[in-house]
Amino acid sequence: MKQKTWPGRQYRQSTFKFWLSSEADFRQLRSSDGDFSTLPSDILTKIAASFTLPHLQTASLVCKSWSEGLRPLREALLFLKWGKRFKHGRGGVRPNLDKALDSFLKGAVRGSTLAMVDAGLLYWEIGKKDKAIALYKKAAVLGDPSGQCNLGLSYLQAEPSKRKEAVKWLFQASKSGHVRAQYQLALCLHQGCGFDRHLHEAARWYLKAAEGGYVRAMYRVALCYSVGEGLAQSHRQARKWMKRAADRGHSKAQYEHGLGLFSEGEKLKAVVYLELATHAGETAAVHVKNVILQQLPATSRDHVMNLANNWRALPSL
Repeated sequence: MKQKTWPGRQYRQSTFKFWLSSEADFRQLRSSDGDFSTLPSDILTKIAASFTLPHLQTASLVCKSWSEGLRPLREALLFLKWGKRFKHGRGGVRPNLDKALDSFLKGAVRGSTLAMVDAGLLYWEIGKKDKAIALYKKAAVLGDPSGQCNLGLSYLQAEPSKRKEAVKWLFQASKSGHVRAQYQLALCLHQGCGFDRHLHEAARWYLKAAEGGYVRAMYRVALCYSVGEGLAQSHRQARKWMKRAADRGHSKAQYEHGLGLFSEGEKLKAVVYLELATHAGETAAVHVKNVILQQLPATSRDHVMNLANNWRALPSL
């Protein structure tokens, strides 16, 4: 069966056009002639649907009509706040998923894509995937990157999978800087999801996600540099990204970085990373670690094991 080319270019469009659900909406926005106080409330709500509270409060100060028009979204974010409290048991309330879902849905009805995504997550967790996908799609169409990413992931997991649609939404979220979407898009391009593999594009998105702090992408970037797949082969860059992933708790990166340190004669540092990998379940690290430990004096063994036991991962996404 003939493979299709990656459809990335097909989905490029202006931000406002993507936010708005029809060409009529876009024409109405242009006809305001710069006087945004005349913007219809439904268009305003679409534009602000994915705003966080600080941005929403700022937009509400633009003029009286915006303040009134954005009232439902301000209410939605209050419901979102209570939903998170009920979901996680914060702010002096006990965890209650039913109340959390009810709060998220009330926020979603008022137009907040943030509430739509959180409601979708809860629906997904309790097995109501159709309802989750419906909410993700509504948020995605309104331009919410998390909704776009979750919708893309949902399509990949569907039976049968909707790979073309998945890539479309992952690409939209990736353009907005959503690092998980960038990583998942890179995986699709790397593996070929219904079209030819695109190793250079995959490596580019891995690198963007890695630079954004996504640990799995850091590990993939290290592998790409190591073998020259999609990126010019560079052992220095491979070592740098492998260490970054290892320092942020990626177990395979800890194992491979430990092996690299051992090969360079850095036995003490190697044992620390190999012990961390062992703690994380990388059984292959055990034998190498024990071989090195046998070569060290007792004081050094105690020192490196103490370093491993007190190690803390660097912050990551």
